[in-house]
Amino acid sequence: MSLAQRAWAIRRNALLMGEVQGQGYIGQALGVADILAVSYFHVMRLRADDPEWEGRDRFYLSIGHYAIALYAALIEAGILPEDEIATYGMDDSRLPMSGMAAYTPGMEITGGSLGHGLGIAVGAALGLKRKNNPAFVYNLLSDGELGEGSTWEAVMSATQWKLDNLIAIVDFNNQQADGPSRAALAQGAEAPKWEAFGWFAQEVDGNDLAAVVAAFDAAKTHPNPCPRVIICNTKMCHGISFLETREKTHFIRVEADEWAKALAEHEEKKPL
Repeated sequence: MSLAQRAWAIRRNALLMGEVQGQGYIGQALGVADILAVSYFHVMRLRADDPEWEGRDRFYLSIGHYAIALYAALIEAGILPEDEIATYGMDDSRLPMSGMAAYTPGMEITGGSLGHGLGIAVGAALGLKRKNNPAFVYNLLSDGELGEGSTWEAVMSATQWKLDNLIAIVDFNNQQADGPSRAALAQGAEAPKWEAFGWFAQEVDGNDLAAVVAAFDAAKTHPNPCPRVIICNTKMCHGISFLETREKTHFIRVEADEWAKALAEHEEKKPL
């Protein structure tokens, strides 16, 4: 399957899970589907039948409320069975609405309190280096987490330890619970800031598959002994036109008939 087909399937899985609850963080899932497709089907080493394989690349989801997006990718990768989609957010489900490592195969960390994921990723990357394990650590974090001091402490630590096995991915969708991220904190050009901390930084359109592939390839092969970051500018609810135009998309409630409309529009855009 092509990466476009994988990204389409990830969005479909997320929409089907959202329909189960009628609400959720579907906007983020639709926005990061291209990033997850490239992560799981282009650059990462993994074994679907052995998600704890020691040689695997690690994917750390700092933003626990993006769990619906990661579940959609794990289902497409064969790590989780598709029939569990119907259990999303239910009691005793392995797919709780906020990601929990103890519940879900392939969920490496329990996220939620924002600003913690990159610190965990730094520790994991350092541990892998000390064990001479060539695996990479990928950490998906949000633009909102760039307002957390703990994130920048982790940024400095990664530089100190020359963690060239760490690739941070910032989902910059400019949307937080209270409004635009740039209004919450006066964030300017992001790549120069990371570069000033000693990281190899790239900024791309996170919904342009070719651009995301090129950025991941460049990050993974960058020759200097330093951590890497890809700032991905994404569009909330990407691909579903009537949801894209909503003013607030951080947490979406969708009427029953609207789910059918969203799935029908998505079906029309299925790649050949």
